[in-house]
Amino acid sequence: MRIGSYAASSVIFALLISGLPMLTAAQQRPAALEVPDKFNLDMKTAARLRPGLLAQSSAAGNRYATGQRVFERLVEQVHARRSVKPSWELRIVNDAQLNAFSSPDGTIYVESGLADLVGNTPGLWAAVLSHEIAHVVRRDWARRYVYEESLRRGGSALVVLGDPGLPSAAWEDSRKASEDLASFCRQLELDADLESLMLMARAGYHPDFVPALHHLLHAQDAGINAPSIFAMHPCWEERDQELDHAYVVASIEFERRWTELYASPGGNPPVLVFADKPTVKKTSAKQWEVRIAMRCQNLVGAVEVVLQTYVPMAASQLRAGQVVSTVPGESDEVRELTGCTSPKTTIRFAMTGDVRKERWAEVFVLDGQGAVLARAAIPKLQP
Repeated sequence: MRIGSYAASSVIFALLISGLPMLTAAQQRPAALEVPDKFNLDMKTAARLRPGLLAQSSAAGNRYATGQRVFERLVEQVHARRSVKPSWELRIVNDAQLNAFSSPDGTIYVESGLADLVGNTPGLWAAVLSHEIAHVVRRDWARRYVYEESLRRGGSALVVLGDPGLPSAAWEDSRKASEDLASFCRQLELDADLESLMLMARAGYHPDFVPALHHLLHAQDAGINAPSIFAMHPCWEERDQELDHAYVVASIEFERRWTELYASPGGNPPVLVFADKPTVKKTSAKQWEVRIAMRCQNLVGAVEVVLQTYVPMAASQLRAGQVVSTVPGESDEVRELTGCTSPKTTIRFAMTGDVRKERWAEVFVLDGQGAVLARAAIPKLQP
C-alpha cells in the first residue's frame, strides 16, 4: 500500500519482483485470476528477504501500543483461505516515511512517519493495517506474479518494469505493457480496500476511517500531482469513487454488530468531507469566482473552508509531509465557516487581483482543531 501519494503501494511487491526475470506485455487483464494450489514462490522469496527487512525494522513497542492492539484484534477476525496460516507480526520501519507494506509471510511493516501521523487513533491504525492484512490473505503478491507469468506466455514484447521511459528492443510495446501492469496493480489495491472494509466492520472499527485516512494522506502530498496511467496505485479521488457503495455496505454491517457506536473498539466514526473538483469562472478582467461543492458525514458543528493561492516552491525546497508548498510571503488565503447542512453544500469564493502565470490555488477543509479533512486543487487561473 503506497500511502503517501495517492496513492498509495505494497513496497514488498517491488522488493520481491526484483529477483525475478523480466516479463512480457499482455493485451488485457484475465477476467479471473487464481493462484495455483502448489504455488509457493511468494513464501520462498519472503523468507529470503526477511532477514534484511527485520534488520531495517523493529517490533511495535510501547510507543505504538495502540497499533499493536488494533493489529491483534484485526488478525482475530481474519477468515483464513489456505491451510498454511501466516505468521502475523507488526513491525515499525524507522525512516519517517508515510508508507506501509506487507510480506506474504504475514509481517506488516509500517514506516514511522505514517505510524506517528495516525498517532493513538485506533480507527486510523485499523485503516492502515486492515489493507495490508487483506493483501496477505488474498495473496496479492502471488496474484501479481501469476498475472505477469501469463503475460510472458501469451505476450511478445519485453517489459522494463517500473520505467516505461527506458528504450528497449520492443519500444512500441513496452509502454502499453507497463500501462496494463499498472492498471492490474491499481485493481489489486481497490480489491484490498474492499476486503479491508469488511474486516474493520467485524473487528469494531467504523469503515469511515478508511476514507478519513485517505484524505489525511492526500493532505500530506507536497505539490500538485496529476494522476498517471503508469501509477501502481489509484489516486485518492478514484478510491473514493470506486468504494462509495462499499463504504455504505460495510457501515451497515458495522452498525449491525455495534449498535452503540461510541462503545465499539474504534469509537465514533470520524468526520468526513468529500469535496468535488473546484470550478473557476472568470467574471471580469481581474476577478474570478471559485465554487467547490462538498458533502459531509458525521459532522457535529462546523468546518472551515480555506482558499489559498501561492507560488509553488522549487522541488529542492520541499519537506517530506509538507501540506502546502509556498514561497514565504507569497501566499494569500480566504476562509469561510460552514455547517455543511445540505446534502451537497457549495462554497463560493471571489478572487480579485493580479494573478501571475505560475500562481496556483487550492482548497482545504479543516476541522475545529485545524486538521485537514479534504484537499482539492483548483484549475490553473488565467491571467
